Amino acid sequence: MSEKPLKVPFVNLSLQHKPIQSQIEQVMGKIIQQGDFILGEALAEFETTFAGASGVQYGIGVACGTDAISLGLQACGIQPGDEIIIPANTFIATIIGVIQAKATPILVDCDSDTALIDLAAVATAITSKTKAIIPVHLYGQMVSPIKLLDLGNRHNLIIFEDAAQAHLAFREGYHAGSFGKAAAFSFYPSKNLGSFGDGGMLITDDADVAQKMRTLRNYGAPSKYLHTEIGTNSRLDNLQAAVLNVKLPYLETWNRDRTLAAQYYNTLLEPLKNKGIIPIANHSSSGHIYHLYVIQVTEKSPINRNTLQAKLAENGIQTGIHYPVPCHLQPAYQNLGNPGDFPNTETLCQQILSLPIYPGLSNTQIEQVVAAIELSISS
Repeated sequence: MSEKPLKVPFVNLSLQHKPIQSQIEQVMGKIIQQGDFILGEALAEFETTFAGASGVQYGIGVACGTDAISLGLQACGIQPGDEIIIPANTFIATIIGVIQAKATPILVDCDSDTALIDLAAVATAITSKTKAIIPVHLYGQMVSPIKLLDLGNRHNLIIFEDAAQAHLAFREGYHAGSFGKAAAFSFYPSKNLGSFGDGGMLITDDADVAQKMRTLRNYGAPSKYLHTEIGTNSRLDNLQAAVLNVKLPYLETWNRDRTLAAQYYNTLLEPLKNKGIIPIANHSSSGHIYHLYVIQVTEKSPINRNTLQAKLAENGIQTGIHYPVPCHLQPAYQNLGNPGDFPNTETLCQQILSLPIYPGLSNTQIEQVVAAIELSISS
């Protein structure tokens, strides 16, 4: 039995890349001709431009978003054994970054409506060993900067933003990455601003943090063959930076397309709330840049999340789950908590479903997705 043809893919990067393919080929060709591959002109340009677009002075490109967290924490002065509070509802890279910095991750639960870190839970988790809070701006929506800054100031804590899903998101007058001591971004290909491979960046307004980060990413060397730190090799290469330079001017438009698609989803899904289909709440208005559009298939739904996902697949609609297993229940990280410790996170992991969203997704396709959900929960 053959599968039904794909009507709506989960991601379609070709819609972004095809109109700018000639520009990308031109800049990549220039680098190949010049042989300017590592720590070159394109990287310096992208570091400056992306940092400026995010509202800060310094950008330091690294090999991936995980390195932006681990090296960034070290650049901010985090020491081995320092406690860092992070949400249980996050991608595992957040935890890996903390552990690679030799700090101790302390998990707290998330808010059941927004899926973002629960700041009330953060406040109760602070101890004398706590040195930082990592808010994860999940799905493209920022955690409240005003509340975070108040919490950080009251307890003298570093705010280190995980903005891997929040390129140019904004809330309460701040862009993602502009209010903490530093912020980590990822340029994984499916991100709102994605490269053609792995890539990441730390951004900051602190000149000392920026300089230490440059040293750490380049073998711990502030200058060639002088090694003042125990660093590593983690540099965003010039070819990827060149691609990102081409794509960055389009990012605001692409983000706006995502927001419009999310608004149309919200309108069409409104009648399904009484049947247990509830979109993750947006507390950021147009500042939410919808890296992902996530719904909850709650206990009021006639079918569960897994069944709905299977039925959508039968109708040619791809979906995702971000994320199906909580961090503290992963085999490698069970020392971070026990079943039942973070009930909101554990419930969300059983209920959430990410629907297709990307620049170029048509209203007709969104209508197909919602119609398929309606059919699935009524059949």
